[in-house]
Amino acid sequence: MDKYVKVPLSSGDARMLRAGDYVYLTGTIYTARDAAHKRMYEAMKKKEELPLKLEGNVIYYMGPSPAREGRAIGSAGPTTASRMDKYTPDFLDLGLKGMIGKGKRSGEVKEAVVRNGAVYFAAVGGAGALLSRSIQSAKVVAYEDLGTEAIRELRVENFPVIVVMDAEGNDLYETAADAYKVEL
Repeated sequence: MDKYVKVPLSSGDARMLRAGDYVYLTGTIYTARDAAHKRMYEAMKKKEELPLKLEGNVIYYMGPSPAREGRAIGSAGPTTASRMDKYTPDFLDLGLKGMIGKGKRSGEVKEAVVRNGAVYFAAVGGAGALLSRSIQSAKVVAYEDLGTEAIRELRVENFPVIVVMDAEGNDLYETAADAYKVEL
């Protein structure tokens, strides 16, 4: 089912989404990859202020290529989400409501998604140029020294994602595979 959702995510919106839903996000999301996650995690452990408010926000695991003339951003495809798994449960406990990436997540992330009523979306890998068309603006808001791994604020309009893991713990990577298993 296609759903159109505003971001940041409300708790109600996050909880209504189900694994397998096609979702179009409109509003503000943030990018952060490995290096930015590590830096935010270290700041959190030192009880320092984080460079962005996590409550209700969605983080897109992406490092863009340079923008072409007339575009807000270059290719904007997802990166493998499992690389952020060691940080994600703590960020979810601080109010992060959604993540966008590709690939399976750990059991600890799944537990934290359920515990916090959050959602994990997948964006189509290899479609970065197409995904960038839904990004209206992009600006670095933290860790500029990290280059493509800096945290960016993105304004998106109808950014296409698929719910892979919902707030009830349904995981499309598991259920979709089960649907095609054949007993011998």
